[in-house]
Amino acid sequence: MALSVIATGTLAACGDQPAQQNMAGMKVPVSVVTVEPTPTEVYAQLPGRVEAIKDAQIRARVTGIVKEINFDQGSEVKEGQPLFTIDPAPYEADLARARADLQRAQADAGSARLLAERYTKLIQSNAVSRQEYDNAMAAAKQANAAIAAAQAAVQTAEINLGYTRVDSPIDGRIGKSLVTEGALVSAQNATQMAVVQQLSRVYVDITRSTTELFMLRKALQEGILKQNGDGRVAVQVLLEDGSIYPHEGTLLFSGVAVDPSTGQVTLRAEFDNPDEILLPGMYVRVRVQQGTDEDALLVPMQAIQRTPDGLNTLMVVRDGVVNPVAVAVGPEIGGNALIYKGLAPGDVVVVEGFQKIRPGAPVQPMPWQPGGQPKAGAQGAGPAGDGAEQSADTTSQG
Repeated sequence: MALSVIATGTLAACGDQPAQQNMAGMKVPVSVVTVEPTPTEVYAQLPGRVEAIKDAQIRARVTGIVKEINFDQGSEVKEGQPLFTIDPAPYEADLARARADLQRAQADAGSARLLAERYTKLIQSNAVSRQEYDNAMAAAKQANAAIAAAQAAVQTAEINLGYTRVDSPIDGRIGKSLVTEGALVSAQNATQMAVVQQLSRVYVDITRSTTELFMLRKALQEGILKQNGDGRVAVQVLLEDGSIYPHEGTLLFSGVAVDPSTGQVTLRAEFDNPDEILLPGMYVRVRVQQGTDEDALLVPMQAIQRTPDGLNTLMVVRDGVVNPVAVAVGPEIGGNALIYKGLAPGDVVVVEGFQKIRPGAPVQPMPWQPGGQPKAGAQGAGPAGDGAEQSADTTSQG
């Protein structure tokens, strides 16, 4: 009995060895793409913040009590539209007093002028002294100066009275009222009453590290990137849901100084904002056009593997065997990563099927289909998406 059991076990072991050898020699199916040079517009994604092109703080220019609020909060206002009314009564009284002072100065000036004219005739016949004549001429000039001062006082009173009507300095959208009827506003403290912002066009301030700026300049110097002939730098905004803002912007300037606290430079772009989707203070992601890479090598983002030491690698199939290759990865473009270094045209890169392979393992390359759907007509192993890998697992277990 014991001998038969041993013999049976020995036969079973002998029967497993060919199976294990066959498993070891199997080529693991993987989904791959062949890298080919493609002319590509290169963009960099950077953080940005929306700023209003015109941001007018409405402040009190005279001291008084707010009598009326003449706008709907959050509405569109036009330049010159009345927003607040400050009690004008004290300033009307000041204007009346200034006008009265002007009339008195004009009356005094008339008397002084007549006296000067009379003394001018009398001095020719020596009927008055030279001192009296000089005093009369000086009094006439002082009276004229008093008129000018009174006129200036009237003008000041008119200006202050005008300031009791607070108008919008620009077209734009007004926010909430920061004061209420009956509130005391002060010219000395320049009490803020509201804010009007022009939103039909907005700025987006973008920050960029000096490292990224250096890489861009190097790529341009080496001819990897080429700027557009018109010199215009296109800018796009990515909204919170990942969609692209429909209006393309223009880069206005690049910062020439580095912020010592952050080590970054500032870029500013201008965008049309007819629907007021972009609001001041909003944080957005911005795509800044870098140039054109005539021989760009693009691979799907999911093909990039991260090593424990922080390097980016791709699994490349050469001579039927897969091995990792360190690469320099650029910006993401349409779901693909731009590879600056490490790849060559015609390289075959693994996109799916990493779980079953290791460096040096033989593989069966299959064309990758986005979405992981097997290619029509493929048998046994299609592109190694999630479904294909599940089928391979089921087959080996069976």
